Amino acid sequence: MYAAILNQKLVLAVNEAEQVNRGIKKLNQDYYLCPSCRHRMILILSEDKTPFFKHFYQVKGTGEKEEHSQAKILLCTALKANGIQAEVEVSLLDQQLRADVLVENKLSFEVQCAPLSEEEFNHRHQLYKQINIKDIWIVGKRHYLKKKINQSQEIFLRYSPKWQWYYLEIDPFKCLIRLKYNILKAAISSEIQYDVKTFPLDEEGVAELFLFTPVKKIFKVSDIKDQKKYLQKQLVQKSKIGLKIGSLLYQLHYSIDDIPKELFLQLRKPKDASPILTFLQKKLDD
Repeated sequence: MYAAILNQKLVLAVNEAEQVNRGIKKLNQDYYLCPSCRHRMILILSEDKTPFFKHFYQVKGTGEKEEHSQAKILLCTALKANGIQAEVEVSLLDQQLRADVLVENKLSFEVQCAPLSEEEFNHRHQLYKQINIKDIWIVGKRHYLKKKINQSQEIFLRYSPKWQWYYLEIDPFKCLIRLKYNILKAAISSEIQYDVKTFPLDEEGVAELFLFTPVKKIFKVSDIKDQKKYLQKQLVQKSKIGLKIGSLLYQLHYSIDDIPKELFLQLRKPKDASPILTFLQKKLDD
């Protein structure tokens, strides 16, 4: 749609886009309305098409397909408004790979709203490595981080010197990007701690995200009682980690009480082995 209502007047997408490009106004800071249904619309900038308006879906329960589609468009539009060359749905490697949002042929933002196996993730990640394009994954509602992290979420983690281990989430219906950074995991369980910074999914928000440098924070340590209780549960249930630690305890003639208390307090990087497992293995090797 090439026209919308703004302040009770009809405006053209091409004219609004020109004002954004000239810096007269910020992208989608105005509240555009559909001339037909009077629902909110957003302005979409495109390199290969005339600027246009699109309905902005705010209804909860909207499906993953619409979540994925709208997230890509909003992210690409915000990048373009910052003068960055970006395209949506770009085929690469003779159509073996399709980038959700390709940035200057150097970076791909992959917006993941649907389920994704580790095998498929690794396949796509390796294809990007082949063509020297860095893939950054931004996840939808299904994959949002809470108090624990599971294996299906760990594949989306990325590392940078200033953010440490971080995780990006997108909410196109609220027009937000969330950065969860300084992610650390408890000594033995999958419980995590992290900081959160939220950015508007628009021109200014994306620029702020790229420039964001956090203040260093001291995290609280794990709770000994909870970690010991969790370890005991894993031993009883004979989980994967429980079997590993149980075997080491048996070979060393140790009990849980023989494990140094400070190890239960220790936080670790998300993909690091438990300090307890590392300690017991070292004891056995020595």
